[in-house]
Amino acid sequence: MALETLLIKVKNAISHSFDSVRPTSTTSSHPKLNRLSSKSRKNVAVLAFEIAGLMSKLVHLYQSLSDSNIIRLRNDAISLEGVRKIISNDESFLLSLACAEFVHNLRLVANSVSRLTQKCDDPNLKSFDRLFTEFVDSGRDPCGWNLTNPKEIESKHKKIERYVTLTATLYRELDELAILEHGLKKLSSLHNCNDVNKDQKILELQEKICWQRQEVKDLKDKSLWNRSYDSVVSLLVRSIFTVVARIKAVFGIGQFVPTLSRSLSASATVYPSDHQNSSSCNFVSGPLKKDSGIGFFESHCKLLKPPASTLGSAALALHYANLIIVMEKMIKSPQLVGIDARDDLYGMLPCSIRSALRSRLKGVGFSASDPVLAGEWRDALGKILGWLSPMAHNMIKWQSERSFEQQNLVPKTNVLLLQTLFFANKEKTEAAITELLVGLNYIWRFEREMTAKALFECNNFNGFLNMKKSS
Repeated sequence: MALETLLIKVKNAISHSFDSVRPTSTTSSHPKLNRLSSKSRKNVAVLAFEIAGLMSKLVHLYQSLSDSNIIRLRNDAISLEGVRKIISNDESFLLSLACAEFVHNLRLVANSVSRLTQKCDDPNLKSFDRLFTEFVDSGRDPCGWNLTNPKEIESKHKKIERYVTLTATLYRELDELAILEHGLKKLSSLHNCNDVNKDQKILELQEKICWQRQEVKDLKDKSLWNRSYDSVVSLLVRSIFTVVARIKAVFGIGQFVPTLSRSLSASATVYPSDHQNSSSCNFVSGPLKKDSGIGFFESHCKLLKPPASTLGSAALALHYANLIIVMEKMIKSPQLVGIDARDDLYGMLPCSIRSALRSRLKGVGFSASDPVLAGEWRDALGKILGWLSPMAHNMIKWQSERSFEQQNLVPKTNVLLLQTLFFANKEKTEAAITELLVGLNYIWRFEREMTAKALFECNNFNGFLNMKKSS
């Protein structure tokens, strides 16, 4: 659900019910002391939901950098056949892309946290921007915000996960309370229903609302809602510093930044012969040199800008992903593809692929009745889809998890941009798609001819039987 909708619902719930459940036992009867007390105990309140989202992202980001996930990244993700064929076979470059995406995701969270720290009372937290920049660029941590003890990190993560779970439950219960109160208001405004039934239903709703308000109050006390603002933001800040340190440890970054080649057109038929299966997570190797005045974030995030030869630069990555998935379904069941569906597929093709397809189909006859050739085409299409289809599906997953509606939720997968079509070489990808189209064209016509032949033989046989009966 979008953040704006969430805030509107919470605002409505506050206006209808929260005044009656605010704790008052800790405040003094003296007005001046009350003001001082409220200032010194500024709670998170409605910002709990935004903060819970940031906490979830940080925990997920840290877990994505675990030893097992990083080993899987090197041994599986960057070794995908599709990645090697249409992105790059330079292992160091692929790892630098992975590192850059982790850094970019962290930067987005850090920007949100920076805005929250401006409302803190603690002067150190208010100086987050300066201290954070110092830490990422030089490693200086005067406040000791980076957690280095694994047990302490695990304890903090469990605490964060508990807060996130309780705050998510609070949101659901607030939603339920708003629904109940709306129902009571609607029922109270009815004038043409039986008075006895109406009074009974109102009484039952009022009782449910009373219980629901108590549930909300309990959850507010347990979740982020009633936590001290500074303490919660401090928890966020510590998590961010710890994630930065983890990224640097995993990718072997000290005061060095990658200056790797951006050539994405290396032949995918050449595989590195020195694959390492080391369990060490400090594995990035390659030409690194000292930072020449460029900041940590700038030096890494600039790698995510796709070169002109890629689908990302042409803004075609998502479109081609959808196109490949449509073709995949057609190739699996060509006998179910109608003429309209084929025309719709052709309408999805950009001019470059249409031109290549016309060139490939020149001189091709209208007959497609060779079962051996049809079988060879099926095998060839299966091999292409074997490496191209996973990248198309990854592109859809990556995009959907970062859509506006999903941006406050925790990603459900660890799909990285390098595993999608974003950095894919445009020319190579279009060549593969064209090959799929040529093969699909043949097996589609083959299936139609075989179906027509079967129907013709069936009709002839039925005609023969009718002649026999009539004679």
